[in-house]
Amino acid sequence: MPTFYYAPGTCALASHIALEEAGAKYDAVRLSFKDNQQRSPEYLKINPKGRVPALVTERGILTETPAILAYVAQTHPHARLAPLDDPFGFAKIQALNSYLCSTVHPAHAHRVRGSRWADDPAAIEELKRKAPQVVADCFELIEAEMFVGPWAMGETYTIADPYLYTLCTWWEGDSFDPKRAPKLAAHRHRMAERPAVQRALAVEKA
Repeated sequence: MPTFYYAPGTCALASHIALEEAGAKYDAVRLSFKDNQQRSPEYLKINPKGRVPALVTERGILTETPAILAYVAQTHPHARLAPLDDPFGFAKIQALNSYLCSTVHPAHAHRVRGSRWADDPAAIEELKRKAPQVVADCFELIEAEMFVGPWAMGETYTIADPYLYTLCTWWEGDSFDPKRAPKLAAHRHRMAERPAVQRALAVEKA
């Protein structure tokens, strides 16, 4: 049975939701960032990056949210979380998930983890100051150009939806007004009503 490593309040929520949507059988292991468990020798053997999520499978260990989401969709085809027989459609999902991973998430991280990019306290403060603007630019682009509706890719729910939802739950901390992205705000509300989302959140908040 796969083992899923996560920490509450992180991007691991996206993979957690996908596992629940797929009806996957897995063990969930919580890490405490407050206690720096992601940097423990035991966990670094699993994920040397010292981050979450990580999914230990019978074939090896997967890290990075887009990879885990794609794996869940491909190993649980009955859940129809991605158009597995449509290379272009699947690539479109990967394009959005890649943007969330490579651009939106780092924009957020510049506010809360500026020390990854700078040592000078003044530079770190400038990263914090700039981050909300960059985050807002990202979500306004998604709202205008990437989001189809009612789900991220259109009429069908996919693995792009839990990832988009997870990053949208960080809006308030990033000082982003939901009124600036009404379609995404409606999506965030719609996602919060899904049983799989509620199950994943219940575990993470326990």
